[in-house]
Amino acid sequence: MKKIITLAAVLALAAGTLVAQNNFKGIVKYKVESTGTVAMQIPEEVAKAEIKVDGNNMFTKSAIFLGGMGAECVLVNNLKTTQCMDLSQLLGYLRSNGSEFTYQGSGKIVVKSEAKPESFDSLTIVDTEPGHFYFEYVDSETKQIAGHTAYKMIRHMYDEEGVDHPMVMWYAKEIGPAYNSIFNGIKGMPLECTMDAGEGRAITYTATEIVSGKVKEADFLLPDGYETLSDEDLRELFEQLQEEIELLQGE
Repeated sequence: MKKIITLAAVLALAAGTLVAQNNFKGIVKYKVESTGTVAMQIPEEVAKAEIKVDGNNMFTKSAIFLGGMGAECVLVNNLKTTQCMDLSQLLGYLRSNGSEFTYQGSGKIVVKSEAKPESFDSLTIVDTEPGHFYFEYVDSETKQIAGHTAYKMIRHMYDEEGVDHPMVMWYAKEIGPAYNSIFNGIKGMPLECTMDAGEGRAITYTATEIVSGKVKEADFLLPDGYETLSDEDLRELFEQLQEEIELLQGE
């Protein structure tokens, strides 16, 4: 009986820990600033950003957190990521210049992906290959940001000459999924980060307010009017886009 009770207690404790790690529900609000020695103009629509969170679900349409051309918003459900992209203007421009595409749609498309935990876990392994990166978690260093304890993480990336270009990020462990795919799988929610934009320029986003609650199921729905392409059709579209852009640039 003693072993059964002990096992039950351990399981209950483990379950409680897992729930506590991912049960935050609310909005993380940020300011985006130019912080380099050379000033940059930050557009008004970019200067404020936010990420809505409900446990393992996240949603944002803030430009500072979106990657890829035409990105409009991104929805995360644990390890699954769905990104809405609007390529209508780019396609329209290229078509007006004589480009032809197998794809005949409007250009508003959905891109879906799913990561595996082991792929994110591998990012803690030192990798000095040019263009690769790895994470160094420095849990011994913390600071308070927007009322939450933020832990230090350093992303290391080496160039062709073998020079490291470290980027420091401060993140909260108790907000968001265990692997945050919006930020390459970091184990929490970034609260502050400075990104080098080259030639003395830098952009810093910092959490200014973390609001509990204030989100509902409708906040995690994708907008209407986007179509999902097969992996093959999507790959073909991006390959054709790249080819046509390179042709125009070479003229």
